[in-house]
Amino acid sequence: MSTAWTARYALRTKSITSSQIRELLKFTQKPGMISFGGGLPAPDVFPVERFEQACQKVLAEHAALALQYGETEGYAPLRELIASNMARYGIKAKVENVLITSGSQQALDLIGKLFINAGDRVLVEAPTYLGALQAFNVYGAEYVPVPIDDNGLRTDLLEKPLRSGPKFMYVLPNFQNPAGTTLPEKRRVELVLLAERYGIPIIEDDPYGQLRYEGEHLTPLVVLDRKNVARDNGYSIGNVIYLSTFSKTLAPGLRLGWIVAPPEIIAKLTQLKQGADLHTSTFTQFVAYEVARDGFLDKHVKLIRQIYRERRDVMLAALEEFFPAEVTWTHPQGGLFLWVTLPEGLDMQAVFKSALEQNVAFVPGDSFYAPAAHSGCNNGDHGNAHREGSRHMRLNFSNATPERIREGIQRLAAAVKSQLAATNMRSESSLGV
Repeated sequence: MSTAWTARYALRTKSITSSQIRELLKFTQKPGMISFGGGLPAPDVFPVERFEQACQKVLAEHAALALQYGETEGYAPLRELIASNMARYGIKAKVENVLITSGSQQALDLIGKLFINAGDRVLVEAPTYLGALQAFNVYGAEYVPVPIDDNGLRTDLLEKPLRSGPKFMYVLPNFQNPAGTTLPEKRRVELVLLAERYGIPIIEDDPYGQLRYEGEHLTPLVVLDRKNVARDNGYSIGNVIYLSTFSKTLAPGLRLGWIVAPPEIIAKLTQLKQGADLHTSTFTQFVAYEVARDGFLDKHVKLIRQIYRERRDVMLAALEEFFPAEVTWTHPQGGLFLWVTLPEGLDMQAVFKSALEQNVAFVPGDSFYAPAAHSGCNNGDHGNAHREGSRHMRLNFSNATPERIREGIQRLAAAVKSQLAATNMRSESSLGV
């Protein structure tokens, strides 16, 4: 590449790296490869026939509008449908509180563009969603990571990091990516009250909330924010911005997500979006509305839950059957992922290489850990966060069939066992056994 161009790159591009997950997708094209890597929905649950009907209807009845430029905020009937669906979960939003984005990845980019100055701190879970880190890195964010456990973000460790004054908290309370954990109601209340006490806003990212396979629905943070700090009944004020998407319930190829926020924030985000893409695809929004309307989305989500629950259960059973006793994993109540923890001392890169040789792929956990900002404000656990990632792998259970899940876990278990045996041999050799 010509140095005449590279020498002119903006300074912010120095922090940009390729997504390990995107790079991993190259391996999945190899014949015979079973991939637990990407967070891919199952193509067999895409409502193809419903999309065909919707496309025909949109072109027959609304072509002049659907093929034209549209409002930056998004297609009003789709925004109304989103607001109506969210109301069932207690989220009271009007059309003016909803901004349609080109996937929730654009939502994260717009959030970063609006709020983050170079050097600003963002409080994140450790681990957290890699795509959010990629989006925020562009704007020079520094991170205050707070550990999770099997019940999600450890709210008992929050006060000291909050006193460092992060710009906002970024949290995935439902079936977290990558760990699959869910924040219990008690911790949700604690999180909201702490956010209010320290004046730190929350970005609540909820792409998987509808994909619950067991247990009861838990109150969104945005709803608790109003209940616990005496907010009004609308969305005119608030300490929580809510994000979600159609990628996991209809199809990721639509690239349709949304932001729910007070009107003044929506107005600023709209201005930023105008500079990025003018508006999200009008035709796609029309089609998505026709697909989702008249209760179809609710019925379709029930089908997805049934299929993904089965695949989750097959993966959990296979892990129990094939993996060595030293390995543990989360039991997600929903979503697309579970999180495997390997014994200390195991070389994750060696496991990854061995797994690829066995024709099975996963995402090593270190991709999901943000580097801690340099200060004395962090808990002792935080400095070890990145090293902690080397003990983990993220496994996706939504994309592969039950038969391939079982076969893939058996292959992955062989890779783990071979590296565990090699590690034990090296340990015995160093002790002179």
